[in-house]
Amino acid sequence: MIAILAGRRPAQVPAARRASHLVERNAILYRREWSLIVSGFFEPLLYLLAIGYGVGSLVGSAVTLNGHPIPYAAFVAPALMATSAMNGAVYETAFNFFYKLKYVKLYDAVLATPLGVADVALGEIVWALIRGTLYALGFLIVMAGLGLIASPWAILALPAAMLIGFTFAAVGTAASTFVRTWQDFDLVLIVMIPLFLFSATFYPITLYPGALQLVVQLTPLYHGVDLLRSLTTGSIGPGLVGDLVYLVVLGGAALLLAAVRLQRLLLK
Repeated sequence: MIAILAGRRPAQVPAARRASHLVERNAILYRREWSLIVSGFFEPLLYLLAIGYGVGSLVGSAVTLNGHPIPYAAFVAPALMATSAMNGAVYETAFNFFYKLKYVKLYDAVLATPLGVADVALGEIVWALIRGTLYALGFLIVMAGLGLIASPWAILALPAAMLIGFTFAAVGTAASTFVRTWQDFDLVLIVMIPLFLFSATFYPITLYPGALQLVVQLTPLYHGVDLLRSLTTGSIGPGLVGDLVYLVVLGGAALLLAAVRLQRLLLK
């Protein structure tokens, strides 16, 4: 990470040891509010049961992936796992981060310690990543229990979900630095809902019109869905490299932007 020049305080390269204190603070806070984290796991699970199996009973194995028919539930499940990782990361970095930044003024107090602005960005993104990973892990266990994993490549699904969580945590943190009021979060929902519905989550991207296919392929959740679906179904191809590069580059760029924006907001 490139150190960011500050006005009133020397820039610091983010350090995992310093950022871990902020992660520890969040873990202690949620020790009595664990139900808030657990509740976020159930929405994608209900979608899996209602659509994956409900609609799936009508669809059967009509869905094909790279020319091979697969059960509809096995097609939908990895997409909902990617959605779980996204939801956990975005809910933490968007709503909770904004509350701590604008109302609690937590980070003003944090900067009175040896932690720097970059440590704050890293610590909050890591905590959001942990939350998203917990969602994804729970969903992966459910998928295994329901027999929706068809490939040993699925062992890499959890690290892949962590990458998805990191990317959306970084994007959520950066986006939150531009939010002025709670009403602005309507824009976040306006983005997240179409991402969830149209990132090849419930039907193959080949069914989209040509121009819309290109738009969908530019979105981060599509690459997360494609990555997890490929790993859990064994449909491994060179496209996975593009998915990985896209998520890493977007996550890194968003992390840098979040650090720059926080530097301006907290040290102005």
